[in-house]
Amino acid sequence: MAQSTETTDWVSRFADEVIEESERRAPGKPVVVASGLSPSGPIHLGNLREVMTPHLVADEIRRRGHQVRHLISWDDYDRYRKVPAGVTGVDETWSEHIGKPLTSVPAPKGSAHPNWAEHFKAAMITSLAEMGVEFDGISQTEQYTSGVYREQILHAMRHRGDIDAILAQYRTKKAPAKKQQQKPVDEAELEAAEGSGAAAEDDGSAGAAGYFPYKPYCGNCEKDFTTVTSYDDDSTELTYACSVCGFSETVRLNEFNRGKLVWKVDWPMRWAYEGVIFEPSGVDHSSPGSSFQVGGQIVGIFGGKQPIGPMYAFVGISGMAKMSSSRGGVPTPADALKIMEPQLLRWLYARRRPNQSFKIAFDQEIQRLYDEWDRLDAKVADGSALPADAAAHSRAVGTAGGELPRTPRPLPYRTLASVADITAGHEDQALRILSDLDPANPPATLDEARPRYDKAEAWINTHVPADQRTIVRAEPDAELLKSLDEQARQSLRLLLDGLADNWSLDGLTHLVYGVPKVQAGFSADATPKELPPEIKTAQRSFFALLYHLLVGRDTGPRLPTLLLAVGQERVRALLGE
Repeated sequence: MAQSTETTDWVSRFADEVIEESERRAPGKPVVVASGLSPSGPIHLGNLREVMTPHLVADEIRRRGHQVRHLISWDDYDRYRKVPAGVTGVDETWSEHIGKPLTSVPAPKGSAHPNWAEHFKAAMITSLAEMGVEFDGISQTEQYTSGVYREQILHAMRHRGDIDAILAQYRTKKAPAKKQQQKPVDEAELEAAEGSGAAAEDDGSAGAAGYFPYKPYCGNCEKDFTTVTSYDDDSTELTYACSVCGFSETVRLNEFNRGKLVWKVDWPMRWAYEGVIFEPSGVDHSSPGSSFQVGGQIVGIFGGKQPIGPMYAFVGISGMAKMSSSRGGVPTPADALKIMEPQLLRWLYARRRPNQSFKIAFDQEIQRLYDEWDRLDAKVADGSALPADAAAHSRAVGTAGGELPRTPRPLPYRTLASVADITAGHEDQALRILSDLDPANPPATLDEARPRYDKAEAWINTHVPADQRTIVRAEPDAELLKSLDEQARQSLRLLLDGLADNWSLDGLTHLVYGVPKVQAGFSADATPKELPPEIKTAQRSFFALLYHLLVGRDTGPRLPTLLLAVGQERVRALLGE
């Protein structure tokens, strides 16, 4: 993969812009960046970009010595839109709660949390802590029900005509043809996004009594299938009716706390209230009439300005299609952190500009990503990494508050996965194999390879299909051994004769690649440039023979690792000695 040639990374460039804008708008005050998350279901890896983009910018600002607040608004006062597929403990009975605030919906069965929103918030909060993300969480349920936004609500109602005029500009326009966007690998990501406030794109409605940017939750059924039928600006008396249960009441809005501004008004109101300087938005907000575009005009009604807001692209997933279709959703940060260290996950978001899409691997690709990460780690250590790549690495391994916990001895992920696969949970065997990898400096305990070893083991156990797992033969394949020709027998003899003297990862690598060279009359040390093309064919045939004799398949873990895992005595028995 080609390295970046830029001397500064995207995070630094945004930090420059945000600091300058903050000094212009609110000199001397902490810089405010924001994210918004709806706990309407599992908060997935696409949603994580909504957090990581401002987090990385906020962290760079902190590193420069500025005060900064990263707000995460939990949109937990949003309506429960639909019953998400694949959530454990949820069935059709949950549909009776559609229309209620997320904090008024019971948590999935078996949850220890008091309501639906808290259940899904908790998983995300745990993941963000593991990733070193510092933030100030704001519950929109608490904000609205405690009356914090009362003046903003009354202000919006007084200026409902101005708001309606802005929205009308987009209502009357013919919707443009949908631009073809790069779709996420798993279409379920779009479905998951439907539960967020941003996706709802609610701008209120104009009935016989006119347009109102406020929607009460029903005092009887708690749902938002309500229509405001009258409102008096002087007394703030508001009358609404519920279309579900038929309930109707008149309340004074200056003391009523059971409702919220519609989304396209709510978001810009918060920009102004919190003084947000930087907040990204997804590709669904880039079209005319979307909440970010409209919000840029509505925010002025509240005396504020639209934040600097880069559009961020989709985060795709590789290797989760089967799992997602059975679960009914896409993987979450917690799913990713089970199989990869937080540094790697942070790096995936840090190294790509927000408008660049990328994939998070749950399949074999994770091994290549780890190889790439380890190469970068080595380049940073020896000073050969390019500046932008070194910056992304720095943002991945730690924050302004310090480095994240690291694996003391970060052995190659693919090696650890092979060891975990072969040993099937036997830690003493795993330690023996890891000791053989580097006999001159063996690990004293498996903890030296943790948590990376545990992540690799979790990947093997949860994402590698059973038919691809490695099961070493219990007995030699007598029939295959008997059928071998003289050249094949000689190749096995050369391997067996060299086992004892080459019993290490490097030694066995040299040995297994060297046997076909020696058989063809070349030195075992001969380089590819010194060899004819047919040597590669001979090597592939030799490797396939070894895999069949050891595990009964054409392929498997890297042969040096496999040989170390099986052990000398058993290798000799299975190869017919």
